[in-house]
Amino acid sequence: MPLFVFEGTDQQGQTVRDEVEAETTEEAVAKIRDMGYWPTNIREKARKRGVPSRPGARKKSFAIGRVRRKDLTTFTRQLSTLQDAGLPILRSLRILEGQLRPGVLKNSLMGVQEEVEGGATLSEALAKFPRAFDRLYVNMVRAGEAGGVLETVLNRLAEFREKAWRLRKKIIGSMVYPVTVITFATLIVTGIMLFIVPRFEEIFLDFEVELPALTRFIVGTARSLRFRWFYFVIPLLVLPIGYKLVRLTHIGRYSLDFVKLHLPLFGTIINKSVVSRFARTLGTLVASGVPILEALNITRDTCGNEVVARAMSNVHDSIREGETMEEPLRQSKVCDDMVVNMVAVGEETGELDRMLLKISDTYDDDVDAAVEGLTSLLEPLMIVILAVIVGTIVISLFMPLISLINKMGDAASG
Repeated sequence: MPLFVFEGTDQQGQTVRDEVEAETTEEAVAKIRDMGYWPTNIREKARKRGVPSRPGARKKSFAIGRVRRKDLTTFTRQLSTLQDAGLPILRSLRILEGQLRPGVLKNSLMGVQEEVEGGATLSEALAKFPRAFDRLYVNMVRAGEAGGVLETVLNRLAEFREKAWRLRKKIIGSMVYPVTVITFATLIVTGIMLFIVPRFEEIFLDFEVELPALTRFIVGTARSLRFRWFYFVIPLLVLPIGYKLVRLTHIGRYSLDFVKLHLPLFGTIINKSVVSRFARTLGTLVASGVPILEALNITRDTCGNEVVARAMSNVHDSIREGETMEEPLRQSKVCDDMVVNMVAVGEETGELDRMLLKISDTYDDDVDAAVEGLTSLLEPLMIVILAVIVGTIVISLFMPLISLINKMGDAASG
């Protein structure tokens, strides 16, 4: 029978610590009250290795990869709801783990349960499973435990993940149509070059037609695509590999992220998305009670952009030396004047977290508007580009045909 360790108070208000055997937590609480104690803390005592902590304990399934963002977001919201309802953390974990399909998150929760049963705090248990719970997650839970407001922090964390997921989903969703159009346009042009242009080339050779420069270029490109296709395939393989190799170095990551922030059309969206992410992350951490220097380190590691990470490092050094966030943010040129001024006001008024979250909300709205505008611009732009490409191919093929028809007409009349 499982053994439960508990703390409680007796009728005189004195603290007592003892153990009791019971099948479930509820049965243990009932037995403790029968003993004349009022339990304030209760947990199942850890078992020896190789002995299951509870009857019917299940084995972990084989799983690779990382936890899906959507799954972790859903788990966080459900855990927040159960904690608001007053359920013990261990029971909440068991309920949620039982609802999950086999995978990395389910395996991680099984491990977290074992750690909590062994006496670890929730944050300590989560920290041992970095594949599922990153530093941001663990530190916010730790701050909630330290302040006795775990359910509030979990609610903030759930809101943070939900808003980040909605923004990411909206950006990805808005790119589906342009990517689809580009894919079909590429397939159409490739089909024309592989199957239609060669037929015209045979006609031109049979009649010995002198080809204009544009036609020679199109025919040569089609011939290369058929017989030297690897010239086109190799760059498609080399570029992604080269991109990953460049990102292995600090200078490479910084250079690529700098270019991303200054891309035409897309640069503004990327910049606002990154600023929104850093503001929401830092604001949520500060609001949850995480020390500002630790919060800046976590934000730097999770912002996803080396340019912003360097700015966060400068802000961290400035605050450590007793300065403010305003000047290093302004010098970084990552944020516009509105963001810098709102951060400065937040520092002066002691409401930095609220200002950061307001910045994030504002930038999320800006990103939504920018994505919709870009999508509206890309649709006609891609149609025009496709029309120009196909039209150029058609004109290049018909120019020699017109010349051939004229020659045949002249020969017939002569």
